[in-house]
Amino acid sequence: MSPCLRVCAVNSFCPGMATSSRLSELAGRSSIHVGSAVVVMGSWAAFANRAHGVLPAVVAGLVQGGASALVTFALKSSLEAMSGGLKGTLAFVGPPTVSCTVVLILLVVAHRLAGTHELWSTISIPYAASSAYAWIYTAILVRGRARLLGC
Repeated sequence: MSPCLRVCAVNSFCPGMATSSRLSELAGRSSIHVGSAVVVMGSWAAFANRAHGVLPAVVAGLVQGGASALVTFALKSSLEAMSGGLKGTLAFVGPPTVSCTVVLILLVVAHRLAGTHELWSTISIPYAASSAYAWIYTAILVRGRARLLGC
């Protein structure tokens, strides 16, 4: 089986294969990504703080939902802007390192200001998700640019 077919079989998506145009349209919308981040990560934060009562759980959920909306909205374009002018190893390492640092600072400061009880449990999943996205998306950008340049 060719590598492309293996990827298609695993991911169930390949350019050129028949897909639902409505689903593709929805998946491409930033509002869907931001809304999903708010719901999923905000719910996680509320769950992580559930032992401290309803109000602290709701506050943690709202703070995390807002932070996740901001991060989700800004991460893709900031990674693209940062990696555009860099070459070599720095292009792979620089943008995700900067974005991971900024996201960690944002999450810690926001939750400290809000008085979130379970700070590290609260931010662990959202930070891991944004960090993984940053490293993977940057690698895709740099490799795609190298292919376009014939490297």
